[in-house]
Amino acid sequence: MEDKRDDVVSNRPTKVYSDESVAIQIPETAHQISSDSWFQAGFVLTTGINSVYVLGYPGAVMVPLGWVGGVVGLILATLISLNANALIAMLHEFGGKRHIRYRDLAGFIYGPKAYSLTWVLQYINLFMINVGYVILAGQALKAVYVLFRDDNAMKLPYFIVMAGVACGLFAICIPHLSALRIWLGFSTFFSLAYIAIAFALSLRDGIRAPPRDYSIPGSDISRVFTTIGASASLVFAFNTGMLPEIQPAVKNMMKGLYFQFTVGVVPLYAVAFMGYWAYGNDADAYLLNSVHGPVWVKAFANISACLQSVIALHIFASPMYEFLDTKYGIKGSALAVKNLAFRVVVRGGYIAVTTLLAAALPFIGDFMSLTGAISTFPLTFILANHMYLVAKGNKLTSMQKSWHWLNVIVFSIMSAAAAVAALRLIAVDSKHYSIFADV
Repeated sequence: MEDKRDDVVSNRPTKVYSDESVAIQIPETAHQISSDSWFQAGFVLTTGINSVYVLGYPGAVMVPLGWVGGVVGLILATLISLNANALIAMLHEFGGKRHIRYRDLAGFIYGPKAYSLTWVLQYINLFMINVGYVILAGQALKAVYVLFRDDNAMKLPYFIVMAGVACGLFAICIPHLSALRIWLGFSTFFSLAYIAIAFALSLRDGIRAPPRDYSIPGSDISRVFTTIGASASLVFAFNTGMLPEIQPAVKNMMKGLYFQFTVGVVPLYAVAFMGYWAYGNDADAYLLNSVHGPVWVKAFANISACLQSVIALHIFASPMYEFLDTKYGIKGSALAVKNLAFRVVVRGGYIAVTTLLAAALPFIGDFMSLTGAISTFPLTFILANHMYLVAKGNKLTSMQKSWHWLNVIVFSIMSAAAAVAALRLIAVDSKHYSIFADV
């Protein structure tokens, strides 16, 4: 009888790369292998791009690029990000294996060195994203405090620590990504709350305000660097760097991506364009600091922003949690004493380090630019296009190969330039602010 098992995509431990001298094994995951619907996958992806980071796009993207550059840049970033993520989705079950981790896919195609390098890049990407979430959650808490007691007694680092504690508690309570479920609903509610309030109050302020200045600020040299940095923020806006970890089948993954890049981008566009229209180049790096309105409305928006950051951080920290849980054999009941103690120590330690860096360098715009430069560009655009070339090379036309090589070359150049620009921004900000600054 013919064995049909080879036609089945396997989730078991499989050899990633092998020759006569070397082999890597994909460890069996300690977390649940996802069978989530495309709708849940779409909501996870949409949560990522409509997180509290959207409140920074008027200042981090629109101000340095202006109306023409900002609008065109956001639209182009949407299209090229959809294309790059679609390439990863089409390789999700490449070679008869279901690759549930980005590094597994890279290792399967290239070999062991690429496996390790991809994991390092992904770790840096997700870690820096999570640093940003803690900063944003702290800023939201501080904004609530200032609404009721503007005595300057409590500094931003204190609120960042509070936010870190909340993130740590949530990480301990939610064992894996698929366990979020109802929390994704809460996350969507919180996102809609602060986006709707930011949009409405910005619209009201814009109608009442005198003419705004939409010129791009800074000297000619500084404009060059801020423009390059903003391009990194553009690609950062639409990409998670963890698409395979969400784990739906290819068909569901594609549906989730279409949902993300159609319905999901509307709130992002709305906040970015409305915030810039209302305040021009005076738009704050955290939009809710610019808006005017009833105290209770602004407080609700900031509390929603803080809570959504806690949930979103857990999504982006999940690959690290899965790696550690699998490495140390954490299985069984989430409430087992051993498993609970492990999460307290390991996840608590991870969040503590994240919080320390967030409090020490709370420059959110700089983190967006640097993350986009050193990890989002390589992971989402350079690696995706080159992996697709290697995996599908014999089936591609000369035109298709040229297109993918063009993407690899262009985004490699942009990545290097954006990294230089982001480091310059951090150096400039460091001159104006001390460590653990109250910004």
